Formats: sequence, C-alpha cells, structure tokens
Amino acid sequence: MSWDKHFADRTAQMKRSTVREILKLTVKPEVISFAGGLPAPELFPVERIQEATDIVLAERGREALQYSTSEGMPELRAWIAQRMSRGSFQISPDNILILSGSQQAIDLVGRVLLNERDRVIVENPTYVGMLSAWKPYDIDFSAVPTDADGMIVDEMQPLLDEGGHKLLYSIPSFQNPQGTTMSRARRQRLADLIVQYDLPMYEDDPYGELYYTDEKMPSVLEVEAARRGTTSMDDCMVMYAGTFSKTLTPGLRVGWIAAAYPVIDKMVQAKQGTDLHTSTLSQFITYELVRDGTFLDDHVASLRDVYRRRRDLMLQTMDEYFPPEVTWTRPTGGLFTMVTMPEHLDAVEVLKRALEQNVAFVPCDGFFIGDTGHNTFRLNYSNAREERIVEGIKRLGGVLKELLVIA
Repeated sequence: MSWDKHFADRTAQMKRSTVREILKLTVKPEVISFAGGLPAPELFPVERIQEATDIVLAERGREALQYSTSEGMPELRAWIAQRMSRGSFQISPDNILILSGSQQAIDLVGRVLLNERDRVIVENPTYVGMLSAWKPYDIDFSAVPTDADGMIVDEMQPLLDEGGHKLLYSIPSFQNPQGTTMSRARRQRLADLIVQYDLPMYEDDPYGELYYTDEKMPSVLEVEAARRGTTSMDDCMVMYAGTFSKTLTPGLRVGWIAAAYPVIDKMVQAKQGTDLHTSTLSQFITYELVRDGTFLDDHVASLRDVYRRRRDLMLQTMDEYFPPEVTWTRPTGGLFTMVTMPEHLDAVEVLKRALEQNVAFVPCDGFFIGDTGHNTFRLNYSNAREERIVEGIKRLGGVLKELLVIA
C-alpha cells in the first residue's frame, strides 16, 4: 500500500533534519563528532538536578505530576520576566510563554503569524531548524548577506522598501551555523528599521548566555525598547526566544518566548492544539534549579570557561593544521565556527572522506537560501573533550590538504 497520495501537499516541503541524520552516524565511540550543537554531557549538573527533583517530588509532588496551564508555571514565568527586565523596561509574566524547548516557539510563531507564500527576511545562511518548520508554508525567504559582524543590516533597506514582508528572523548572537555576532551598531540600525517599518522580528537567542568576552551584547529587544523609550513589552515588535537547553540540559526540554501579550495569547491557543502544556515536572525542576539565581549563574560561568578553552583550542589547531586555502569564522561565544573551502570543493563529499577517518561535521548547504553554501561546513567545539578536538582537527586538516592536492 502506498501512502504518498494521502499526505497533505505541504509535506512535500518536509525533509529530515540533515543534522539529526548525521548524528546517527556518530554514535560509534571511535567517531570524533563536531556535528551536533550539543552541550558537553560531562558538565550536566546531574547531582544538582537529582537533588532538585527530590525536593520537587517531596514538597510539591502531586502538583508537579498533574496537568498544568498552557502558559506555564507562574513562578517560572515570573522568574524569567524579572531576569529579562532591564531598568525601566519591565517585562510582565503575562508576556512569557513556557515552551517545550525554544524550537517549539518557531513552530508556534509560524502557526499564528505566517500564511502560505508570505515573505520572511532571514540572514544568509540561517538556522536550518527554522527553515524546516516554515518551509511547509511555502514561504518566500528574502536572504540578507552576512559578514564577520553578522547580518549586513543596511542590505535590508531595499527589501523593506519593496514592502510585503511579514517577519524578520535572526540569531544575532553567536549565530547558527556561522558563530558570528551582530555588532552593536547594526543592532541599533536594526531597531531603527523595526520601528520605521513596523516590522515584527523573531530574535532567536539560544546561545546568548555563552559569551566569552567581558561584556554581554544587549538583545535586539532591549535596543528596540530603548529606541522607542518604552517601559512595556507590549509596545515592542521583537519576539525574543530563549532556552535552558544550553545552560542547564536539553533533556528537560524547557524554553520560553517573550512577546507582546496579543502574540502570547495566540501562541497559547496554538500550543493547546499541540501539546497542551510543557512538561509540568520539567518546569518545576527547572524552577527549583534557577530560583535562587546563584546556582545558574555559577554553572553558566563554568560552562563559559570550558567552552572558551575548547573554542581557543579548536581555532589554534585549525590555524596549525588546516590548509591556507580554507577560512573560518572566529566566534566570541556560542558553540560553532563555520568553515569555507574553495568553491570547487563540496562539503558533502568532504564529509564522506572525513567519516572514513572517523571525523564528522555538518555540511552547511541546507542552511543557505539559494544555490550556494556547498563549500561550507559547521564545526561544534563544545561537545568534544580537548584531546579529541586536537586529534579530530588534525585528521580533518589532512583530508582537506589531500583533496586540495587532488583538485
């Protein structure tokens, strides 16, 4: 029996995640994987999570194991709202929706804001998980070029002057797949355009806490609020999505979105048609972990120290072992760097050769809008231990040198 004729037309736009499929190839212990956007499992706070779970079950077990509200645990929403508030710009818990990971925010925003064949502005390359979620709407993606300072915001002006764009999607900080960060000046310019054109923006910020410099860059939401001189989230067009997956553990599947209340209200309605609510137990455990503020801040500081060392080691080893014809980004935070090879090389073919050497990475062609990016790939430096980073980069450098000689 063939099911193909029974599927909805939109499923023709659905593809399995390239990243997820490659991860299946890396389960063998001998494979050195730079493929996934995975935190380091040895840094998961297992004992603290076990302690928090015991406290939750002992003190609020019946509540934590029951159905909950679609909006999310009130205490956790209030904690996130307070943590995101800055000076006179105060975010209300009513502006926070708890999600089953921040990927769900992308899905729900698509459900409530996008019609078929809408136009969406994105940086190029962009997050493949967003493309997977929104492509079934037959979206027309308008690509804005990028450089070492992130999206070249001035290139948006002609697109906005054309009119008809429904939404802007961007990862301003430590972008996936490039690892680049939008400069402060460009954030200011972007806020100006958001205000001028009344343009909704989805600010995806899963890596924002993982900065390896002395100062955290302000979110575009904060810059927009300052530009408007507002004290209320309800006056802003930026929707900000965050997650605990990169700071605590992805297994809890707890994220959130902050947005104007009308957007939150519609997203709640959409969420009720998907999973009813995010896991009550996961929310209670998360709140028990973060409520005093101290544990989370200390834990994130430890993550920054380890990931900074691993980033430095990977970049230094690439400097030493990669051929001069190959370039890569130099991230100031997050989990990734993106490699660009000469045009005649194809990252999918390079991956095949790398896997023969038990090294894995993610080709980036699926992250690009248009027929480009075939000569780029993404490396993750957070997941592998130091000795495996060095050995994996050495092997990969050897593969690249060999292919360049053959070419």
